[in-house]
Amino acid sequence: MVDITSKPYTLRIATAQAIVKVSSQETIQAIKDKTVPKGDVFAMSKAVGLLAVKKTPDILADCHPLPIEYAGIDYAIDGLEIKINFSLKTIYKTGVEVEAMHGASVVALNIYDMLKPIDKGIEIGCIKLLKKKGGKSNFKDQFNQEMTAAVIVCSDSISAGKKQDKAGKGIVAGLEKHDVKIMDYTVIPDEPDAIEEKYRQYLDKKADLIIFTGGTGLSPRDVTPDTLAPLLDRRIPGIEEAIRNYGQQRTPYAMLSRSLVGLKNKSLVMALPGSTKGAIESIDAVFPFVLHLFKVIEGAQHDKR
Repeated sequence: MVDITSKPYTLRIATAQAIVKVSSQETIQAIKDKTVPKGDVFAMSKAVGLLAVKKTPDILADCHPLPIEYAGIDYAIDGLEIKINFSLKTIYKTGVEVEAMHGASVVALNIYDMLKPIDKGIEIGCIKLLKKKGGKSNFKDQFNQEMTAAVIVCSDSISAGKKQDKAGKGIVAGLEKHDVKIMDYTVIPDEPDAIEEKYRQYLDKKADLIIFTGGTGLSPRDVTPDTLAPLLDRRIPGIEEAIRNYGQQRTPYAMLSRSLVGLKNKSLVMALPGSTKGAIESIDAVFPFVLHLFKVIEGAQHDKR
């Protein structure tokens, strides 16, 4: 199965449709009057459909088992056509569109099975996805101007050439996936003066995102959040919590991180872990959702005018 461990939980919704066409109005009337020999067609088919969606990963090898937290089946009769709309909801890492289509198709097949003794001309027509919602694609904000970022690696050993940087390059790759332009990538020692200098340099250049990686732990040399905290206009605890919560689901050591996120003027400033996994997972945890912040800022500036 596809690896979904890096995906966050979001509300996922999908509605699929299947169409059953019968050959006469007598069949439609028998359904309405509940005189079909095998029983109440709509009630029985609904029950079968609810069982089917729960069994989707047992039948389709690449489907992930997931919690079905809502299932709704609606029928509409249009002439000789019975339209089946199957809607599902879950809060999970992957969508429910295949489950919805599976449910709709099984409902259609059960209707066929129940009606075939009285109608030999039944057809199962189009089975399609009507709509879906959820996942990163639904939270990707579009902006009139290009988003820019500066990535600063804070590490004594990397700046001295003793180690190769992977965390900063991982952040760069993660940002580029979300169409954020990298205006600069640099390595500095984990020193308060060097950190503040780069912070002010990229504020002057009006970088949308100023992202530091490294120096967020608990050793005496980890001074990145301590240096940045008093320079910010305000902290954003929700983003900090999201980063730590995402990391905590993967390693208990994430609770030791002092990741920091805040605003200065219209720039988002982030201090992320220096480990490669910690840095990349921090980007996965909050992007692209965090980019909505810039629409909020734009709206606030417009309201003031």
